[in-house]
Amino acid sequence: MLNKEANPIFLVGMMGAGKSTVGRCLAERLGMDFVDLDEELERRCGVSIPFIFREEGEEGFRRRESALIEEFTRAKGLVVATGGGAVTQEKNRTLLKNAPIFTVHLKVSAEQCYRRTKNSDRPLLQCENPLEKITLLLESRNPLYGEVASLTVDTDGKASKRVAEELNQTLINLQVIK
Repeated sequence: MLNKEANPIFLVGMMGAGKSTVGRCLAERLGMDFVDLDEELERRCGVSIPFIFREEGEEGFRRRESALIEEFTRAKGLVVATGGGAVTQEKNRTLLKNAPIFTVHLKVSAEQCYRRTKNSDRPLLQCENPLEKITLLLESRNPLYGEVASLTVDTDGKASKRVAEELNQTLINLQVIK
């Protein structure tokens, strides 16, 4: 089924929750295009996310991220994976709650998140105790993910393909897509 005219589906959640992997699988199943906001930001800027953080700080990165979220909330036929911290900005939460989109929170435990991200170069995890940092981030962000989400899906212990299949069926059952 092609859903090129459907309102976008945004995936929110902590880094390592599976937003990009699930998003790609889901978009393929739905006949929609997929956009990973971090990858799109890197493509448009011509530099890596860690480079943007070093040169512009988190504030500069979040400003750029917000502009993309605003752009893609007006698009059609997209599955969009946001960055894990996108919900920390009030402007983004307002967009994710009020735009004609469907937002899914992919929920992950701190332990699972750590296992999935421990070998990455994510700027926020360049610290002495990454698991503790992840735990603190989840404590502060989970309420924000819940605030913007139309639906929450637990991804712990599930393969991305299975999560995408379950989400696809749920979206059909809720008549979000055809």
